[in-house]
Parts: sequence; structure tokens; C-alpha cells
Amino acid sequence: MATYDPFRDLDRLASTLLDARRGGGPRRMPMDLYRDGDHYVLAADLPGVDPGSVDIDVDGQLLTIRAERTLGSGEGVKWITRERETASFVRQLNLGQGIDTEGISASYRNGVLSVTIPVSEKAKPRRIAVSTDEHDGVIEAHESSPQLIEQ
Repeated sequence: MATYDPFRDLDRLASTLLDARRGGGPRRMPMDLYRDGDHYVLAADLPGVDPGSVDIDVDGQLLTIRAERTLGSGEGVKWITRERETASFVRQLNLGQGIDTEGISASYRNGVLSVTIPVSEKAKPRRIAVSTDEHDGVIEAHESSPQLIEQ
């Protein structure tokens, strides 16, 4: 026995209107970003996305992630309901200074794209020994940590 849910219809109408206003362009992917030791980790939700459609590129200090979700439509299929849609996703981050862009790596598992962004050796904190006439001392020097800026 099916029951009528007016909120589901209202939600569907709101989604349709918002998608129409957006113009069907790329959608933003939800993501988390954190620093773990000498690297940053970006985790982006991409449910139902074929890993082969994921494209990650770095142009200078700009990291761009693109992905496509396509849905199969078998011949002779009679849809009862179809709420999942095809979609394009895009996200861009300005990596700032102090990032090793050559060492960026990515993996995709269970609908989550993980991008590992290492800090360059030059930007890592280091100790500098200072000698004096009186006695040897050590001063700890730290450079400012690199920043990721979302665009």
C-alpha cells in the first residue's frame, strides 16, 4: 500500500527548480580537507561515479577535479521511478605555495575520491643549529605552513 507524501513532491519540485536555475551546469562535490603530518588529504564524495570519468589536473597552483555520473538506460526498460540523475561535478582549489604538485596522488573507493597533496621539502619545518662563542645552542626555525584556498 503506497502512501502519499506531500513533502517528497515538494522536495522534488524544489530540486527541479534549483537545477533549472543552475542551468544544468557542473555541481559542486562535497569534500573534507585536512592536514596529516607532511601532506594534505582531500576526500570528496562522488557516489555512483565511474572512476574512469574522474579527471584531476594541476595547472600551476590550481588543482581541478572533474567527474561525470552517467546512468544506464537499458533498452526495453519501463521506469517506475527515476530520481537519480546524470551529473557533472567540478571542484577547484588554489594550492598556494609550499605544495609538491609533482607528488599529488589519488584513489577512489566506495564512492569517495581521496587526493593526497604532499607538502614540499622546502616548506617543511626544520631545525637550524646556531653556534656561539659561549656555548652551542639550537634555535628552532619554522616557515609558515602552506595553505590551500578553495575557489
